[in-house]
Amino acid sequence: MTRIIDSHCHIYPEHIAPKAVEAVDRFYGGLPATPLDGTAGTLLSSGRSAGISRFVVHSVATAPSQVENICRFIAEAVEMSRGAFIGLGALHPDAGDVRGDAARIAALGLRGVKIHPDFQGFEVDSPKAFRLFEACIEFDLPVLVHTGDFRYDYSNPERTARVLKALPELRMIGAHLGGWSVWDRAEKLLSGFENLTVDTSSSFRWLGKDRSAELIRSFGTDRVMFGTDYPMWPQRWELDFLRSLGFDREEEEKILWKNCAGMYRISFDSEEDKADACGQ
Repeated sequence: MTRIIDSHCHIYPEHIAPKAVEAVDRFYGGLPATPLDGTAGTLLSSGRSAGISRFVVHSVATAPSQVENICRFIAEAVEMSRGAFIGLGALHPDAGDVRGDAARIAALGLRGVKIHPDFQGFEVDSPKAFRLFEACIEFDLPVLVHTGDFRYDYSNPERTARVLKALPELRMIGAHLGGWSVWDRAEKLLSGFENLTVDTSSSFRWLGKDRSAELIRSFGTDRVMFGTDYPMWPQRWELDFLRSLGFDREEEEKILWKNCAGMYRISFDSEEDKADACGQ
């Protein structure tokens, strides 16, 4: 097994996973593939059968009251995974103590934060969003942001660009190649920001091979991370698609694991990782 990190995975407690997956499917108006079940166990089994060794896991807090429980759930999942999971905490901009929530995320050993302005209902360049980003900067937490949606104006490229320009020290990951369903605007407005990395999640099915390769080249293979958006897509299909785009071995390694390892300071020093690197 080679080193591959899936940088974008949603997981849910087993008792709520069916409803959570159904809600995501409904939000997007029905997906062109049948989602997996959203549990940590299925992520590990299906991901490893596709050759993926590490997974960045998270969940979104749709209300401030969910923040603490989600962060503890993710931290427990990381511990139980024996090194397979890298966890991101949840923040909500309407919480009473966003800075305290960010401090808790850092204390739990989580490596960053996931927010979804479209689900959570806030503009990514609003004053309360800036307070959230400033807390993440203070505690050195990269922020994975759902970016783009032609139906809404919460996280589209114009707003995202204002954040990146105002906060050059922020380490942002723009999901879905920087702008789901508004990729042309994302390429034009966001590809020049050095403080933005993008992931490939939930993009390939809509873009096709030529446009996917063009967008990755536009952002630069130093600033793109492989992600599947589990449980939304079959991981093996996503991986095979990326490998069909014609990038050389060094470029593929950056996209498949090196960029993500650098972003979240992921070590590959365990005996299991050494065996993976040797193809054992």
